[in-house]
Amino acid sequence: MKPSILQLNPILIPAISEKLHSLYNVHRYFEIADKEAFIKEHGNSIRGVVSGGHTGISNALMEKLPALEVVAINGVGVDAVDLNYARKRGIDVTATLGALTEDVADLAIGLLIATCRGICSGDRVVRNGLWAKNPHPGSIPLSRRFSGMRIGIVGMGRVGRAIAARASAFGCPISYTDLHAMKDLDYPFIADLEELARQSDALILSASADKAEGIVNAAILDALGPDGFLVNIARGKLVNEPDLVAALAEGRISGAGLDVFVDEPNVPEVLFGLDSVVLQAHRASATVETRTAMGEMVLASLAQALSGQRPDNSLTR
Repeated sequence: MKPSILQLNPILIPAISEKLHSLYNVHRYFEIADKEAFIKEHGNSIRGVVSGGHTGISNALMEKLPALEVVAINGVGVDAVDLNYARKRGIDVTATLGALTEDVADLAIGLLIATCRGICSGDRVVRNGLWAKNPHPGSIPLSRRFSGMRIGIVGMGRVGRAIAARASAFGCPISYTDLHAMKDLDYPFIADLEELARQSDALILSASADKAEGIVNAAILDALGPDGFLVNIARGKLVNEPDLVAALAEGRISGAGLDVFVDEPNVPEVLFGLDSVVLQAHRASATVETRTAMGEMVLASLAQALSGQRPDNSLTR
């Protein structure tokens, strides 16, 4: 008999979804109307859970799954899972570490270039017929050069390092902050975030953010200054969103490229009318290649845990 798996989020790669269903008895929890009745009937048989980084799994739900052996997160964020509780229960919690690195770093650089060069606002000018109506070169504001910008990176893990490599190729001086200096890096380490912002033309957030919250506030944005840019491809909660909205609306920073927000999918409507902002719908890893690799890692984690092995990407043992 196939092991029973509870799937909390859809998997967008058909081949991965088909393979999951071929190997396991999959219950698509996100499609079940009466979840309480389902858990009462099937909870005792669930051995694995597949979820996303944003959804995670609550302790309350895990408590109702006495046979649970593994929670496979289809993402890198595990702040929506109580790792200590899972560890006490002997539940493996895995994440797709490393699979997202290249695409997330690509989008970080893409957001910064799009923002400082006004790519999206320029596109709207052309699409709306405004260029033809006013072809004078001065009708569109001059933009900011990306090459050579001083880049401050918040969080120098896999993604932060990949961002640094890409920005360095554009001749950008790199500085960073993290919990501590990295001995294997030659980039300058600046312990104080406000000082890093003050010394940067653009601040890129790539920290894991499992515990940090609101660390980019009005003081940090003011240190970044009216010529500075903010890019966030990490977690929305790293930023004090009202402070960011105010800084953008008042021109206290020059622009922002944002893939993540505090209350997704709800985005402050003020941002919609600002040409200085480029917005994405939490899609840094949303390529066929990365989502396929992530799905394969989820399948591997389930197979390893349910056969009694320690999953390669277990965060709890």
